Amino acid sequence: MIKKALIFLSVCLISFSSYAQNVINIIGTVNPDNKSITISQTVIYKNTSDDTLKEVYLSNWNNSYSTKSTALAKRFEEEFSTKFHLAKDKQRSFTTIESVIDKDNNLLESRHLKNQIDILKVNLKNPLKPNTSFQLKLKYTIVLPDAIFTDYGFTEDGNFELKDWYITPAVYDGKWQYYSNKNLNDLYVPKSDISIQLTYPSNYYITTELDSKIINSNSETTTIKLKGQDRVHTYLSLNKNTTFNKVTTDDFTVITDIEEKRVSPQSRAIIADRVTNFLSENLGQYPHKKLLISQIEYNKNPLYGLNQLPSFFRPFKDDFQYELKLLKTALNKYIENIHITNPRKEHWLNDALSIYFLMKYIEDYYPDSKLLGTLSKIWGVRSFHISDLDYNFQYYLYSMEAARKNNDQPITTSKDSLTKFNANIAGRYKAGIGLNYLDDYTEDIDLRDLIKVYLEENSLKEASPKNFEAFLKSKTNKNIDWFFSDYLNTRKKIDYKISRVKTTEDSIILTIKNKRNNSAPISLFSLKNDSVVNKIWIDSISKSKTLSIPKDGADRLVLDYDNVIPEFNQRDNYRSTKGSSFWSKPLQFRLFKDIEDPYYNQVFFMPLVQFENIYDGLTLGTKVYNKTILRKRLNYRFSPQYALNSKSLTGSGTVFYTHNLEDSNLFNITYGISASYRSFAQDAFFRRLRPNISFIFRDKNDLRSDKRHSLSLRYVDIARSIGPNAVISDIDEEPDYGVLNLRYVKSSPGIINFSRFFADFQVSSNFSKFALNYEFRKLTKNNRNFNLRLFAGTFLSNKTDPDSNFFSFALDRPTDYLFDFNYLGRSEDAGIFSQQIIIAEGGFKSKLDTAFANQWMATANFSTSLWRYIQFYGDIGFLKNKFSSANFVYDSGIRLNLVEDYFEIFFPLYSNNGWEVGQPNYDQKIRFMFTVDPQVLLGLFRRKWY
Repeated sequence: MIKKALIFLSVCLISFSSYAQNVINIIGTVNPDNKSITISQTVIYKNTSDDTLKEVYLSNWNNSYSTKSTALAKRFEEEFSTKFHLAKDKQRSFTTIESVIDKDNNLLESRHLKNQIDILKVNLKNPLKPNTSFQLKLKYTIVLPDAIFTDYGFTEDGNFELKDWYITPAVYDGKWQYYSNKNLNDLYVPKSDISIQLTYPSNYYITTELDSKIINSNSETTTIKLKGQDRVHTYLSLNKNTTFNKVTTDDFTVITDIEEKRVSPQSRAIIADRVTNFLSENLGQYPHKKLLISQIEYNKNPLYGLNQLPSFFRPFKDDFQYELKLLKTALNKYIENIHITNPRKEHWLNDALSIYFLMKYIEDYYPDSKLLGTLSKIWGVRSFHISDLDYNFQYYLYSMEAARKNNDQPITTSKDSLTKFNANIAGRYKAGIGLNYLDDYTEDIDLRDLIKVYLEENSLKEASPKNFEAFLKSKTNKNIDWFFSDYLNTRKKIDYKISRVKTTEDSIILTIKNKRNNSAPISLFSLKNDSVVNKIWIDSISKSKTLSIPKDGADRLVLDYDNVIPEFNQRDNYRSTKGSSFWSKPLQFRLFKDIEDPYYNQVFFMPLVQFENIYDGLTLGTKVYNKTILRKRLNYRFSPQYALNSKSLTGSGTVFYTHNLEDSNLFNITYGISASYRSFAQDAFFRRLRPNISFIFRDKNDLRSDKRHSLSLRYVDIARSIGPNAVISDIDEEPDYGVLNLRYVKSSPGIINFSRFFADFQVSSNFSKFALNYEFRKLTKNNRNFNLRLFAGTFLSNKTDPDSNFFSFALDRPTDYLFDFNYLGRSEDAGIFSQQIIIAEGGFKSKLDTAFANQWMATANFSTSLWRYIQFYGDIGFLKNKFSSANFVYDSGIRLNLVEDYFEIFFPLYSNNGWEVGQPNYDQKIRFMFTVDPQVLLGLFRRKWY
């Protein structure tokens, strides 16, 4: 009987394969008790190449969770996440393969690749010739990962969210295209006909976009048959509760668990119908009956920006929010299912199509929607330029965010080489607005209609962006090589300016300068009283181009007036037909930061309420600056303030310019000057003037790497004024001094492996000194933290007062004569503020009798985990003062590492002072590290995106 069933199954499979190149047949049994699925699988794969294959490669992405050294584990580490590194073994997953046999029941040799344990190599007994198929039968068991890592797997509620869970063949197109799982949702599989027979407990409900039929059900288990033709991905949700809703439209059925509070079922049905109609009209007929759109898929590619604010503060209506959630996720899924490309190497085209049609949907149904939503109508907010911007302007804004920071990458870069911000946001958006740009430029075609024709012709076929390029070039008479060369494949910025304008009686002669080596075209508008009187496209501008246009009464000329082009700098796009480019722009004053308005010279004001230190106390003032939401190269900031405690005027100011260097390991050069005036003790003030220049280096070929090198040179000029009521010690040194400081820093601030080295040289009129600092941190696989810091410093010359330690190396609390550190009570000798510690120089936590060294110092600081954030620390060192022997010093204690480098508390135990816990006033020996700078804390968030 069993033999007859196997024969029947083989006949069915052969019949099945007669009209399908590839077939995947699975029989699986789900066991929630050990979150496993036992699988018997048959794979029929056709060799469509001209090569004879001796081995085949299969993707076994479930096995990518099996160890902490896989490509997936590395990806989590790169994005500063420890959830996988610290996971318990039972939370991860693995695949146990019982056998791999061919159609002749030959047991085949198979093994996971050494450096890619989620890729299975199978050696064939008989070589696979061109245009023939092989058949593999696999028996294996998968233990699923906990869903806390990627949202897919086994959830804490005991549900199964299944994606990329079974073994699939890789694609061979002259070369095997297999890739390890990196949490990018980009498994590359050939189109196949899929049949899945799944047996699971009857208290579960299954949701899928495959055709389904229950073939057996009782009180214990249910067996269901799932089928689908021409599929690349199959997401299944096996849930104890029915969380998905179905909406049947005239086009196809939408299955989704995306919800928005306060949106009625009737509204959701109307929205779903509108979305499916838009998809069918613009992308062609969907070849499947159902489209499954999950909340998990939305979470992986959400609506960024103000849409992510809490619902009570979000400036968009609930229906609008739900509609865009559904649309964006449906666009991604729809295009992915019909336009089959390599999702890792050729992801840009599907991303571009998705964003392009998202923009077109807004233009069709919500043409008046604003970037700020309902906030744009609020008094006070509506006066800002950002409130004037359309909703679709956000795509330019986010793409330019990366470009202005010199963090952008070519759109065609492999997905796993993109930074998280570029992969999720900037790259996608630049690709989408690029198609919109191309649409506007190619005036002899309707790109929107052509894309539909292209997708219909290539639906469910192996496609490539090269096909898309050839298709478009065959339809337009315009030269669009620039789009597929410079725009997509390079980091070249689009940046033009109108450099000269001369007006005659009936014409305008102007020169347009190309500020970058880019071949992209630019649009030129002639305006009269803010109304467009003429628009032309100008291309083939190598360095500059002079042309003559009709005057038509125009009073100003504007490049890219309609904001179609992602131009790097729009501030020089405006030129009056009379006068200079600068003075023709009105001066505009704004309260608070705004988006840059290219038609004004903007100056911003912001009220300031700050706490700098206990001597100045609360300071009130204002900040005058030019920094906009997008980064500029030239920045200035002046902050005059009044300190309530010291009852004096304080403040700071800075002017700096940044050169961004592309395609070079030298990332940027920044130079400028800063000045500040504040208290450093009661009735004692310092004035600091600091001109500086810095060079920052990174690997130009790996922007994902967090490794950085920097070289900085600065001159710190200090002038101190001491009032009659000053309470301060150690002020015998000359109150005015200057220090030339050269520093080299090499850092790799990883969350699992951290290292930082610097070499520092200082020279002044009375001393010169040199110091080295190295710090290393390691988070082990069993969640133990090791931290080692080494410091060594020596005076090369020292003519300072031997009775003063102001410029000496400090063991536990540097005097900070360069005023770099954020001491709350810099000059305190007692009290809580004297207990603040900043780990620098000696890095000790206990206050020892010999606390300074005016000749040399060498120390080592060590700490390791005891339990969670509780650590043991120990410090040892030698320090040498003139005319005395070197001292050996040590201390030890308990460290509460609440937020590393930002909020820590140190409890001394034993040191040169003896057993410190039992000594008087122990509470005064406790030290703390604390920062109040919000920009420093924001760095914890930004680091995983860039």
